[in-house]
This record gives sequence, C-alpha cells and structure tokens, in this order.
Amino acid sequence: MSTVTAPRTRTRTPAPAPARPRVRLDWRLRFGALSLIWGFSFLLIKVGTERYAPFQVTLGRLVCGTAVLMAALAVKRQRLPRGARLWGRMAIAAFFLNALPFSLFAYSELTIPSALAGICNATSPLWGMALSLVALSEDRPTRVRVAGLGLGFLGVLTVLGAWQGFHGIDTTGTALALLASLSYPVGWIYVRRTLAGTGYSHLSMTGGQLLLATVQLALVTPLFTGPPDRFTLGPLLAVAALGVLGTGLAVLVQYGLVAEVGPTTAQMVTYFIPVIATAAGVAILGEPLRWTTPVGALVILAGAALTQAGRKGARQVGAFRRRA
Repeated sequence: MSTVTAPRTRTRTPAPAPARPRVRLDWRLRFGALSLIWGFSFLLIKVGTERYAPFQVTLGRLVCGTAVLMAALAVKRQRLPRGARLWGRMAIAAFFLNALPFSLFAYSELTIPSALAGICNATSPLWGMALSLVALSEDRPTRVRVAGLGLGFLGVLTVLGAWQGFHGIDTTGTALALLASLSYPVGWIYVRRTLAGTGYSHLSMTGGQLLLATVQLALVTPLFTGPPDRFTLGPLLAVAALGVLGTGLAVLVQYGLVAEVGPTTAQMVTYFIPVIATAAGVAILGEPLRWTTPVGALVILAGAALTQAGRKGARQVGAFRRRA
C-alpha cells in the first residue's frame, strides 16, 4: 500500500485569535446590587408573611432559590456532590444555614418590623466570634476583638431600649431574629469542621445544601400549616423575588465577588444590609423609627467590624455565607 504525498511547502500558520474577554459588571456595581438584594430581603419576608404562613414563605423562597442554582449547575455542567456521608453532613449544614434561620426570621417578622430583623441579622459576626472562641482552637481572641464583642452587644441593648424595660419591642419576635442570626455561625463552624476540602465546587455544595433545606421544609410545612385558601399576587411575587434574587442569584453574585476581590472585601456587604433594611422598612412599609434603632445599629456594626479585625482572609471564606 502506497500513498502519494504532496511536496512540502513552508506555510505560516495564522496565530489563533485572542479569546474575547468576557464582559462583566464592575465588582463595585455587583457589590451594591448584592447589598440591595439582601437588604430588601427583610422587606420581602414582611410582605410575604402578611398573606402566607412563615413556613410557606420559607419553603417558597427555598424552592425558587434551589431552582436558580440547579439551572446554574446545568449551564456550568457541574454535578451535585456524591456520597451518603457527605449528604448527611450537608443536611445538617442546610438546617443551620438555611432552613432554621430562614424560618426564624419569617416567624419573627410576624411581630417585629423588618428593619429590626435586618439589624438583628447584623449580630451574626458577634455570635460567630463568641462561638469560635469556644469551638475553634485556632481562632484566638485579641483585646480589639473582645472589645468589639462587648461593643456589639451594647448596640443590641441600645436597639432594644433595655434601660426602658424593652418598651415597645416584642421580645419574642426579637429573640427569634437573634436566634436566626446565631444559627448562621453555628452552621459556619460546622461546615469548617466537617465539609472543608471535599473537592466539590462552592456552587455544587451550595446547590445540594439548598436542595436539602427545601426537602426539610417540604416535610415540615404540611405538619404546621394548611394550604392557602387563595393566592394573593403581591405576597406571592415577594416570596418569588425573595427566592430567585435573595436566595439564588445572590449566591452566584457572592461567589463571583469572593473570587474577584477576596472574602475580606466581599464580606463588607454585611455592614450595608441593616442600613438598607431599615431604610426600606421605613420608606416603603412605613415602619416606625426610634432614635435607638439607627444609633444601636451603628454600634452593632462598629462592634462587628472590630470582631473581624486581624482575621486572615482564608478563614473568612467559610464565614461569608448566605444572609437572610
């Protein structure tokens, strides 16, 4: 068998065209959008609970948020994690980082303003530091961080008007909101201890986590609530927006920010959430605003900032998670 080959001629292979850079919004714009989305989440919760039971609001937001992440996984051609042991640990993380705090915030806003719920959410770094001193041996306290912890909880007492005997504040609703903010660092510490270094992407892990939280609420909701007698468009749209934007899209924006500017800068969004939540509640819902609310909020934020002083960015990756 023979072949005939053409004589060789020296030809210059054209250089491949440079890849067209992907157009992305400036990170500052995405940072601002994330702050608005999470800040308005408390207003959306309030609107949703005006017509639907808290568990129904939570289930609705989880269904919509999970759908967004499943679509993102399909587009990126990533798969969900595998392994029964891993899914068991993810179920615990889903409970503390999604199912429990989402439900507690929804129940709290039955009796407290959305602005107050947003301010309570800002106490998560304070709870996180207090718990890390006990649960994480590598997270050593400093004088500045301990001072921040004390200052932050002084801010909580200011918001509540403790010297007035908590007059005008529903203590049960406020306690539920503070428990919701405590649930986040409990979940973060658990994730750092059991789910670090799994080899799966953040998108894959978070998608599975939200899926498990949705299953948890789907099992619990029928036991405590009946089906709505009718569907009201406004609250229904609020729940859908809460899930699609605040629980789904926000996670995608969040991870993009962490990858681009690092967790230290990205987590600063935490300090804008109570400001936006308060402004939205007062301006749109007409919620009352006492002087103790903004003053106490500023003290809380100052304390939370001090508790993060000197922390390495690598340690903050696990702490930068989904907010209500």
